[in-house]
Amino acid sequence: MLKGSIPAIITPFSKGEVDYDSFEKLLKWQIKEGISGVTVCGTTGESPTLSHDEHMTLVEFAIKVASKKIPVIAGTGSNSTKEAIEFTKHAYKSGANYGLVVTPYYNKPNQLGLINHFKKIAKVTPLKQLIYNIPGRSIVDLSYESFKELNKVSNIVGIKDASNDLSRPLVMRTFMKKDFNYISGEDGTIAGYLAQGGHGCISVTANVAPKLTSKLHHYWQIKNYKEFDKVNLKLAPLSKILFTEPSPTPAKYALSLMGKCSSEVRSPLIGLSNDTKRQIKKIIKDLNFI
Repeated sequence: MLKGSIPAIITPFSKGEVDYDSFEKLLKWQIKEGISGVTVCGTTGESPTLSHDEHMTLVEFAIKVASKKIPVIAGTGSNSTKEAIEFTKHAYKSGANYGLVVTPYYNKPNQLGLINHFKKIAKVTPLKQLIYNIPGRSIVDLSYESFKELNKVSNIVGIKDASNDLSRPLVMRTFMKKDFNYISGEDGTIAGYLAQGGHGCISVTANVAPKLTSKLHHYWQIKNYKEFDKVNLKLAPLSKILFTEPSPTPAKYALSLMGKCSSEVRSPLIGLSNDTKRQIKKIIKDLNFI
């Protein structure tokens, strides 16, 4: 089972190119800080602006750096089923532990189209699949009836849920397979999601605060709710500011202040306002990160 704090790792850039040296240092630091896994080439990794070659090279590189110390979840989704199949085949061949397959964006398929999409992708390899349900970005939302149908597919083993619907894990636990993984995709919903039966979070905040987010989940797992609440309150301002402007721009700026990588993002994303920069600097100073 997947559980705990799983950074949706950023993709560092330098002068327009992927900065693999910074990526390696960042991932090694996060592993040392106690993360439970890593997601590479997700939305936070700016996957929409990565070339296919960059995407595949990053997946291979992350697997090499992780060295089987933690599971690697490879972003393999696309709004093209054919393209998602190509990414999935590559992730499986490269040794990823899971594929993260987003609901197709822009096309707006109906529920039968969504079921067909995920079944076709799952069929091509034995790679375990997590469905990334994010209605806010993709416009489409998988229904409970669709999940019941996809529950029949043996290697569809979990959900990254960014719906902000905290009833979802509770309802799904009534009909999904017992070992199904319920992973939040929203840092602000972690407490509620875990309380309804969730297992962890694929997190933006964990990029900047891997030790604290790891402690947060550890305290939940050992049922130390008093310490959990303390850490959750401590992280709240950071989690909020990291979504004040389009992600991952705030996370990258925070990491640049911490000396981990450049704050560079790819267009159409742009740099932060001076006010947001000021707030981020204050928050990470308060956390003793700089």
